[in-house]
Amino acid sequence: MAYKDKYIRFDWAAKRLLRNKANFGVLEGFLTVLLNEPIRIVEILESESNQQEENDKFNRVDIKARNSKDEIIIVEVQNTREIYYLERILFGVAKAITEHIELGNLYSEVKKIYSVSILYFDIGKGNDYLYHGQNTFVGVHTGDLLEVTTKEKNAIVRKLPAQIFPEYFLIRVNEFNKAAVTPLEEWIEYLKTGVIRPDTQVPGLGEARQKLIYYNMNKAEQLAYDEHINAVMIQNDVLSTAKDEGREEGRAEGRAEGREEGKKEGKKEGKVEIARKMKSMSLAPDLIQSATGLSMEEIDGL
Repeated sequence: MAYKDKYIRFDWAAKRLLRNKANFGVLEGFLTVLLNEPIRIVEILESESNQQEENDKFNRVDIKARNSKDEIIIVEVQNTREIYYLERILFGVAKAITEHIELGNLYSEVKKIYSVSILYFDIGKGNDYLYHGQNTFVGVHTGDLLEVTTKEKNAIVRKLPAQIFPEYFLIRVNEFNKAAVTPLEEWIEYLKTGVIRPDTQVPGLGEARQKLIYYNMNKAEQLAYDEHINAVMIQNDVLSTAKDEGREEGRAEGRAEGREEGKKEGKKEGKVEIARKMKSMSLAPDLIQSATGLSMEEIDGL
């Protein structure tokens, strides 16, 4: 990559740049490729991760937007592991639904929600880098898809539940390990490596090449970005180190006091050590708890 063409990470762009209407084209292009339909962002809505505090927000960044069809799209970047991630995105979708319908309104006012998660951690076992989930109702005996009757623009129409219920996209960035051929693969390549092809014709990536260049930022912005990347790297290194230490402690204790008991103690010591390191970096207690599984009382006592 040419020195002048160093591109900033998508999570930082989401935090600082993509909320600006002049830069909507980048996000629109990404969503158009992912959802396989033209997406136009009307506005960026207030979301729980809009705060700028570095200590408790570098790990997760999100954008909540309204598109031209009056649907809500939540795009979230998660840098490190969160134990109850699926439960939290379910809660976030439910919250978005209730926030955008007023008490006493008809159920027809319920908004379709798209939840897009860009994950830089191992959420579980699976062979693909992209997973999609939505509600369908399938005949237990017939295997057919149920169509529901609803009202739209004063006309009675039939819809599949998937046209009404939320849709979830989980992008496992670190699992992408192939040559990018399709537009979506080019986007995943950028999310993983920061590389954007100079001749790209993929929606959004052309705009990204123009607007997400590191050296277009002023010195203060570059310093803030560098500190953000450093924080992410330290966090990942701490977690990796703690895992290794936990394994080694488990082996040592297992040899001395029995394999099972040693594994338990070793894992606990590893968690305590990672918590100490994270606490010394002034990271937020809830982030430490999410990373280690220790209780708030145990964290406060370190």
